[in-house]
Amino acid sequence: MQCHFASFLRFLHSNVDPFFHQPQIDIEFFAKMGSIFSVARASNTNSDKSEWDGVSPNEICKRQRMSLTVDEENPRLFPNLPDEVSIQIIARVPRICYFNVRLVSRKWKSTIMSSELYKIRKELGTTEEWLYMLVKVGENKLFWHAVDPRSRIWQRLPTMPNVVDEEESRKGSSSGLWMWNMVEGMRIAEVIRGFFGQKDAFDEMPFCGCAIGAVGGCLYVLGGFSKASTMRCVWRFDPTQNTWSEVTSMSTGRAYCKTGILNNKLYVVGGVSQGSAGLLPLQSAEVFDPSTGTWSDVPSMPFSRAQVLPNAFLADMLKPIATGLTSYMGRLCVPQSLYSWPFFVDVGGEIYDPETNSWIEMPIGMGEGWPARQAGTKLSVVVDGELYAFDPSNTMDSGRIKVYDQGEDAWKVVIGKVPIYGSDDSESPYLLAGFHGKLHVITKDANHNISVLQAELRNNLNSSPSSSSSTLSQSSLHESVDPPVETDAVVWKIIASRCLGQVELVSCQVIDM
Repeated sequence: MQCHFASFLRFLHSNVDPFFHQPQIDIEFFAKMGSIFSVARASNTNSDKSEWDGVSPNEICKRQRMSLTVDEENPRLFPNLPDEVSIQIIARVPRICYFNVRLVSRKWKSTIMSSELYKIRKELGTTEEWLYMLVKVGENKLFWHAVDPRSRIWQRLPTMPNVVDEEESRKGSSSGLWMWNMVEGMRIAEVIRGFFGQKDAFDEMPFCGCAIGAVGGCLYVLGGFSKASTMRCVWRFDPTQNTWSEVTSMSTGRAYCKTGILNNKLYVVGGVSQGSAGLLPLQSAEVFDPSTGTWSDVPSMPFSRAQVLPNAFLADMLKPIATGLTSYMGRLCVPQSLYSWPFFVDVGGEIYDPETNSWIEMPIGMGEGWPARQAGTKLSVVVDGELYAFDPSNTMDSGRIKVYDQGEDAWKVVIGKVPIYGSDDSESPYLLAGFHGKLHVITKDANHNISVLQAELRNNLNSSPSSSSSTLSQSSLHESVDPPVETDAVVWKIIASRCLGQVELVSCQVIDM
């Protein structure tokens, strides 16, 4: 069996472009593999060996397709091989190949879409991390794209359903537009257009202000606006089925809430909700268990800093809001701000401990030093247990990466120059992600190219980098970026890039399956 599996790997290697790492595996390839295993099985059992003597695999494949030896009602994945063995083979094939593999037959399609295959991949350690990006096109369209970092192939996901519950989509009050712009920090021109009665984005774009999460191998899109009302609905995308489906709704309609994962559960905190006087900030939180499909309440955030304002005027004017959320050290870290448009004041944050089911105040250095970007939001990610955050500069074409030192309760610069491309018309010109054990920055340039940049420490680089990876120094990524200073022991690799036209980055998630 070992030698035949080696033949499989040789076929796999010969059907992958070595320079671009793009699999060219097609249906004919797997038909050939079926014939190889079939011949191997036949030779082991000494049955009809002479029939195949001197016949090439291509000819064998043609003969078998013309024969009626396969049980049409219950065909095997590979003829004359137990399906238990075949699925072990398929689990070792790169996931990017599954889009074509499922076209072999109905049996192959059901196998590729089965949960059993992905359980085996996890057991074998052959899971792959893919990056999923949500982008906004124009004023009212949202699209998802999946990126396989190893093959550098991009796949567009099916469009999110344009379905909203009538009860949730009632027209909200006009004050909602003003409050929404305060929360998100939209451009002032949009506020002015709203005051002059032009159609706002709420009327046309479902899921505007939605939150994004990924747990259990699925993407989740939660809440958002529809016709100026906040929604409770939750939609899930299952990559194995390549479909969207609606799951149990949240208990509260939310927009611009924050999400995090703990113990394979999806937590949702804060955001804003529609009230009689407009949009109101939320302190509540809840958690979704994908194994049961149910939501449970979580204690509300105390916002303790907001309770100690010096007078009633400030307490009424400054509204507390969660500006970020990161799962770190087995707890949820929620940085917070007080705002009164257009002013945002960082007031530290709070940490939720699932063991005690309670909130505690965030360490002073962690909360007050947490880097903030536009509208006070915090952009952070955990990679190999380290908490990183992006600290933007005064210009739109650079920034720094800081790491939190838990022992000293301080944020320290770990990368002094990040090659963020300038984009004056974008509200979110960059995103952070962690996969393959490394930090990644997603950004786009003036030519509408979206690039996924991987931070590689110089002391971890191989002496002879692979010719298949685009390794660029910081100065070569963008002409206006200065060469790295001596403390910047990092090289940036472009591991994926594609022009998606005039789009804006919204959010990203990583799924390992």
